[in-house]
Amino acid sequence: MIFVTVGTHDRQFDRLLKELDILVERGKIKNVVAQIGHSNYIPKNYKWFRFLEFEKMFKLQRKSDFIISHGGVGSIMNALQLNKPIVVVPRLPEYKEHLDHHQVFTTKELEKRGRIIAVYDLKNLAKALEKARGFKPKQKGSDSRIPEIVENYLSKLEANSNV
Repeated sequence: MIFVTVGTHDRQFDRLLKELDILVERGKIKNVVAQIGHSNYIPKNYKWFRFLEFEKMFKLQRKSDFIISHGGVGSIMNALQLNKPIVVVPRLPEYKEHLDHHQVFTTKELEKRGRIIAVYDLKNLAKALEKARGFKPKQKGSDSRIPEIVENYLSKLEANSNV
């Protein structure tokens, strides 16, 4: 089973859900279960729900072969805690999915460390999903600094925006 999470952010992540629907329809992937949050797009070819209690979500993640996630630190850390292969598609402000590019920053940092498979362009999603089947996230090092790295990045953004 492939578990998908777009988190609890109050914006949609329709482009990811649509691309997954296309891949399922074409037979490229199957057995997908998605948490779609506040997205407007309703999947046609796979199971979905908007939100679920943490314990139930964690149980689905544990049962999954791998996880597809937005670039939210909480969702990524859950997958890493379970030592699951994870494909991360960061939300982008140009699609009105988020306010800034901090998910791209987090994704690039974890990709550099060999912890995730990153997808910055959805044309590459199918290839990333193939790679996920044999991917083993690196366990070397500690992820305890990731929230600190994200916080530092957001502080720099704030300082540069003259808010």
